[in-house]
Amino acid sequence: MNSRQNSIHLFRFAGIDVFLHWSWFLVAVYEIGSRAKAYSSLTWNVLEYLALFLIVMLHEFGHALACRSVGGTANRITLWPMGGVAYVNPPRRPGATLWSIAAGPLVNVALIPILAALLWLDRSLGWAQAMPNADTILRSILYMNVGLLLFNLLPIYPLDGGQILRSLLWFVMGRAHSLMVTTILGFVGAAGFVLVALKIQSVWFGALSVFVILYCWRGFKLARALYQLAKAPRNEGFHCPSCKAAPPMGNFWLCSQCKKRFDTFQTQATCPYCTKQFPQTMCTECGQNHPISAWTSAVPSAPAMVGQLIAK
Repeated sequence: MNSRQNSIHLFRFAGIDVFLHWSWFLVAVYEIGSRAKAYSSLTWNVLEYLALFLIVMLHEFGHALACRSVGGTANRITLWPMGGVAYVNPPRRPGATLWSIAAGPLVNVALIPILAALLWLDRSLGWAQAMPNADTILRSILYMNVGLLLFNLLPIYPLDGGQILRSLLWFVMGRAHSLMVTTILGFVGAAGFVLVALKIQSVWFGALSVFVILYCWRGFKLARALYQLAKAPRNEGFHCPSCKAAPPMGNFWLCSQCKKRFDTFQTQATCPYCTKQFPQTMCTECGQNHPISAWTSAVPSAPAMVGQLIAK
């Protein structure tokens, strides 16, 4: 998804741009109006929804900052009516991916004792009777935070729980198998959301099921592509300067200009269709980018290879 399309740029913090999709305002008006009777003034309803906005934003910053802490890139967050999306690209290792995903729910876990302490203080000092609106909003914020945490931990791809499961399976099953398993489970979860949507006549669950299905289909196609990468013959004339892996032979690189696939190592990082040249070539294994010349210089020399064989 394009985080800039149909979105408003709110601010930039720690090098991360935060966008708000325009549909958020429509859902905000509906949600605030549906709980108009919960408070004595509509102002409290607005504050409640803004608190939900803040919780979701902190959750997404947890993902982004954790991704950066393991050497990944994360520079955009988009807030949607159904939640937030942190555009993170952690190193292609199961541990790095696991930490980048788990950090979001951990933010919600950290908020629970803080909100619970505020609610306890509110009631122990008698504010609940003197300011019932404040007591109600504190309870609502605590329940929303716990609800978001439990929902996000459902083992349904692409929710955080599903991606955490994928990262754990990655340790024992590999990158492609783990993604295939979790996307299939995601399709099952989407079917469950559809049944819930039909039973309770919920537009929200219906939209959620569509969201899950679209992401699972994308994940399913990516898993198939990863299987192809794993089975492809290797171009032993080149090695990634970062992970030392030999790249696959085949049309696995996509030209950003003409959108056609080609083998960048057979054409010296030049698209054979539109002649666009690429100063950086991405490794399909670790995701790092390097000039094509660095790939050839990273090839182990013959004496070094003999030494490695003797050492083994």
